Amino acid sequence: MLPRCAVSVCHVLVLVLCLSAAEDFDWTKNNYGSFYYGTFPAGFSWGAGGSAYQTEGAWDQDGKGLSIWDVFSHRKGKIQQNETGDSSCEGYYKFKDDVSLMKELKLNHYRFSISWPRIIPTGIKSDHVNEKGIQYYDELIDTLMENKITPIVTLYHWDLPQVLQEKYGGWQNISMISHFNEFANLCFEKFGNRVKYWITFNNPWSVVVEGYETGEHAPGLRLKGAGAYRAAHHIIKAHAKVWHTYDTQWRGRQKGFIGISLSGDWGEPVDISNQKDIEAAERYVQFNLGWFATPIFHGDYPQVMKDFVGSKSVQQGLGTSRLPTFSPQEKSYIKGTCDFLGIGHFTTRYITHKNNPSGRSGSSYFADRDLAELVDPRWPDPGSEWLYSVPWGFRRLLNFVKTQYGNPMIYVTENGVSEKMLCTELCDEWRIQYFQDYINEMLKAIRDGVNVKGYTAWSLLDKFEWDEGYSERFGLYYVDFRSKNKPRYPKASVQFYKRIISSNGFPNQREVENWRRKSVETCSSSNQLLAAARRESKEHAEMPKVWPLHDEV
Repeated sequence: MLPRCAVSVCHVLVLVLCLSAAEDFDWTKNNYGSFYYGTFPAGFSWGAGGSAYQTEGAWDQDGKGLSIWDVFSHRKGKIQQNETGDSSCEGYYKFKDDVSLMKELKLNHYRFSISWPRIIPTGIKSDHVNEKGIQYYDELIDTLMENKITPIVTLYHWDLPQVLQEKYGGWQNISMISHFNEFANLCFEKFGNRVKYWITFNNPWSVVVEGYETGEHAPGLRLKGAGAYRAAHHIIKAHAKVWHTYDTQWRGRQKGFIGISLSGDWGEPVDISNQKDIEAAERYVQFNLGWFATPIFHGDYPQVMKDFVGSKSVQQGLGTSRLPTFSPQEKSYIKGTCDFLGIGHFTTRYITHKNNPSGRSGSSYFADRDLAELVDPRWPDPGSEWLYSVPWGFRRLLNFVKTQYGNPMIYVTENGVSEKMLCTELCDEWRIQYFQDYINEMLKAIRDGVNVKGYTAWSLLDKFEWDEGYSERFGLYYVDFRSKNKPRYPKASVQFYKRIISSNGFPNQREVENWRRKSVETCSSSNQLLAAARRESKEHAEMPKVWPLHDEV
């Protein structure tokens, strides 16, 4: 995750001066602060999401194998307060209750991931297939279908089987491609008669940069300057392989769609009159979203990545670029392997050009980009240190995708905001504001002609947040992790999002303001329920234990 950017006084001054100038830099002739009242196209799909390791718990139950996150989170000092996803939300046992919450929200779809080691414990299909794992996902999918909720299923949301990491080095090794393809093929076989929307990978940028460059995420490797590029190369090939497998073997009878979910922050030039800043902002997006999207849509890495990584590799005395190359056959095989593009988006950065040293010791993905990231200190930041609320960046990113990749069919697969509070707060007015503003920018993008078909609020539940443990909460529903049963309580944003779904947008100002007022009113009763449960739990915990005397037995 991105660190909070420190902004000096002079940078603040520059940003303030540029903000008014940036008003003119608007592809769509709408001011940043304007709100558009209107509705989404008929058939627009509203949903919420989560992932296996973050919500399921049951980490060692019913034949499930170890994942790299099971092992990583059990290492002391890797996760805030040494927390783990061992039990998390207990979604493995409570999925029927959670589907009831989805039905109450009137969701059209639910996005979840299948845990690879839950159905293939070692990751190698010829070793063993775990029927109890398949049964769990069968029941989850059937329950969704019974409630008229469309499953959108991610095949890889970061929980690689640990055996594949230990035996082959994980995504550093080309053999992952065939193992992942076998896993995907099994999923198509078992679930494809009901699942019509498949996502190969979730946010591969985080997988490769935080897993193989910085070591902040599992498997925790720091292979600076090369590890992330190598892992990404194999993931892109694995994605293409699975797309072709579905296309040739399953599409004809199952008639589904398969895509990838890429996360991308928007990068806005600090100085819109400075060509170097404009190029740096473009580079920021290309080194993030474009790293994966450009090969998938155009057959090769962004030219700017090839130029910058290649040039720095030469300056470091290397014979070849640290960025791998695709053969002509691979380029044509990869190009076009996307029925829809999933977009995960949370925040925006101001970007300025910055020359980074090219010494071999300074070799890193971040140094390759030659840029610096800045934030405006006036942007709201209620939770995660990297997540500032900058709604207008969402519209720009969606328009960028339209322009760069031929206006593909888009599903927004992740969008939401966290809170990082010591006290319990169910009246999450800042989340209501975030959803209202970001969803409205998406509506404006659709008016611009961007082909957005659905939106996934991130997330349905509070859950395990990777290296941040349980210290950050993204959920529409509060989960009491201190209680063994992990009860769920609706936050105010539940009612607000439900109104957006029911109205398929924003009818008029008076009605939207009424939604906000009523949503905040309802959360007070949820707060009282939670407080009562906490008191009861505390009283139970404080009751003295009384043991019978020997002569009373």
